[in-house]
Amino acid sequence: MSIRTRSFCCTALISAWSSIAAPQPARTSGPDHVDITWMSISNMYYELGPLRIITDGYITRLPKGAFSGGGGGYATTSGSFTPDVAAVTRVMNALGGPSAVNLLLTGHSHFDHSFDTGTWTKLTGAPIIGSQTTCFQIRAEAVPANRCTVVNGGEQRVLADGVTMYVVRWNHSGDPATNPEQHNAVELTDVPRPDPATGGLRAGVTEDFPNGGGNRAFLFVVDGPPGRFSWFFQNSASAVDLTVPIVVNGVDYGAPLANLQRAMQQAGLASVDLWIGTGASAVAKLVLPVLKPKAYMPVHWDSFFTPFEQGPDAPFRNTILEPMLIEAGIQLVRPLQYMDKWRLNTTGIRPVSNTVVQDVLGFKHR
Repeated sequence: MSIRTRSFCCTALISAWSSIAAPQPARTSGPDHVDITWMSISNMYYELGPLRIITDGYITRLPKGAFSGGGGGYATTSGSFTPDVAAVTRVMNALGGPSAVNLLLTGHSHFDHSFDTGTWTKLTGAPIIGSQTTCFQIRAEAVPANRCTVVNGGEQRVLADGVTMYVVRWNHSGDPATNPEQHNAVELTDVPRPDPATGGLRAGVTEDFPNGGGNRAFLFVVDGPPGRFSWFFQNSASAVDLTVPIVVNGVDYGAPLANLQRAMQQAGLASVDLWIGTGASAVAKLVLPVLKPKAYMPVHWDSFFTPFEQGPDAPFRNTILEPMLIEAGIQLVRPLQYMDKWRLNTTGIRPVSNTVVQDVLGFKHR
């Protein structure tokens, strides 16, 4: 299908969006920690007491040979595809079943991020927060429109008592000069039409899975009994235009770094405890002075074509970024295996065992 840009507005979902710009006094009834599980790629699982959030959640693996065209090689596909419902169900059951997920977030809407979002919401009933493109994609899978809330950046939401999320409009990796179809901010303008024979969608970035108007990053702030802790998540970024406003259909959504600075100010933060993100050293040079994170966890460094069951080919390594983190005194949280888990609280981040889940899914301990 053809793609044109368009801007959209947002609706309410779990609780009312807050219109208060100034940070609120610290509350003491929130959770005292968050457990963070790296499920693969940029698929994250957050456990905050009864609040259980999956970000992205792409478990299906599409064949690399099906993609071609464009500067990045992902413009079009040779056919339509459907989610691997059995694989998603297996992961969901390992986490604890349908009740183990009650909110879904998508950072952007390329296939390796939002392809399984419709399946997750069908299995769990969890509502979705993401781009208009993501909301159109899940409607193509016969999910009710009211299950998905569109966010454009700048929104502030109380997810649970003591847990606040700030949506930050962000950019996508790449360069408008080399892979514009993958990098440039593009939204779907209507619900994709499933293949009449297979019921599937076409996963190319110029087909049914554009990036969704760039990206949505999420800043989380938790006020629990011991005090406040926070983390920032983004699943793609380009150093080329982090300081350039994102414009879709004539609407200026602000420059990513300026948007992040604004969210930090609204949250009353001078730094965060953890940055979960991607973009390597060029992006880090620009983001670190704004975030001032105490720790960094890399995501989206592994293959999104290798079967999920095989786990990552090797641990994370970046010989340019790692010395930069050491010099800045930032702890590197190095993922080794899918479903590795950490606990973040006011004292910092530390690994916790997740061998029960890893054993169920067949992952070797590393």
